[in-house]
Amino acid sequence: MKYIDEFHDPELARRLLDEIRATVTRPWALMEVCGGQTHSIIRHGIDQLLPEEVELIHGPGCPVCVTPLDVIDKALEIAGRPDVIFCSFGDMLRVPGTDRDLFRVKGEGGDVRVVYSPLDALDLARRHPDRQVVFFAIGFETTAPANAMAVHQARRLGLDNFSLLVSHVRVPPAIEAIMTAPACRVRGFLAAGHVCSVMGTAEYPRLAEKHRVPVVVTGFEPLDILEGIRRAVHQLERGEHRVENAYPRAVRERGNPAALRMIEEVFEVTDRNWRGIGPIPDSGWRLTEAFRAYDAEHRFDVTGIRTEEPAVCRAGDVLQGLIKPTECEAFGTSCTPRTPLGATMVSNEGACAAYYLYRRLNSPAPQGSRVPQEEMNPVG
Repeated sequence: MKYIDEFHDPELARRLLDEIRATVTRPWALMEVCGGQTHSIIRHGIDQLLPEEVELIHGPGCPVCVTPLDVIDKALEIAGRPDVIFCSFGDMLRVPGTDRDLFRVKGEGGDVRVVYSPLDALDLARRHPDRQVVFFAIGFETTAPANAMAVHQARRLGLDNFSLLVSHVRVPPAIEAIMTAPACRVRGFLAAGHVCSVMGTAEYPRLAEKHRVPVVVTGFEPLDILEGIRRAVHQLERGEHRVENAYPRAVRERGNPAALRMIEEVFEVTDRNWRGIGPIPDSGWRLTEAFRAYDAEHRFDVTGIRTEEPAVCRAGDVLQGLIKPTECEAFGTSCTPRTPLGATMVSNEGACAAYYLYRRLNSPAPQGSRVPQEEMNPVG
């Protein structure tokens, strides 16, 4: 297939779909591990255009959604302190903790600020030397270089009032956990192009070989995703399990060497708990000993955190690809973007948010439930 350089080409989309239909002979379940891809799939109805033999399963590709509840509660406790300026990306402010969120903390008087880069938080630390400035450093490998650079700069500038609350997670160990789960139905993966643009593809061949699954690095536009699906189906039908790069305009095999050097200097691999999934070995990063002074968990005495997830929320099952969002009885009723029970409903990359935005009026409501009238025509 010719390299895709046009994002909106209906004729090319038809050809890709026709080739997928002509190739597939048996059921195959593919998983995308990227919230941006999930939203593109649901927004453009890609899953509904595919032949019924090809099923797309939405994996834990939303870093906001998998941020552990205990870390959220630690963020809430730190953000409520009078000497702290707590900085975060905007989609973290509505993520529910055990009994409140960052918006609530802000409404109660906490100095919570939305920033667009960790360097914005670093600048606040320079301008407010009498305040502790904490940046909520979450995300997959994509956001790690900028967060590492912020800490590196803080040490260079001698700023002792800047720290990170770190909750970085890594994709390859999550794929390992998915493939070793007893209920796993996944037979191929669409890998996130932005993650691979930083990390490269070196960690994926071992996974593809060990679990005998194709891994296709894919972009986020509809044609990117269709091309990724086409390649994955071709491999499956031929009994192959290789890593393919269907996103060469952004991804190189070795990734971004400068970014990798910065990550290696500042972070080290650690076990990480994933919200709704549980602990996954070697699936996260933490600050190295050389930068431990900039770790907010070490700087602040945050202890006695007791967490509790809403019993009715099935966000964990959604994140593991065990159910679709509309199969949760709370979807669109007690759980909406205005009253979220889980992070998958509130994050810009959450699967529940995608289904609510693009599919809720086309999905049958659970027995005995209804969508609240005020949610039928949300403002904006």
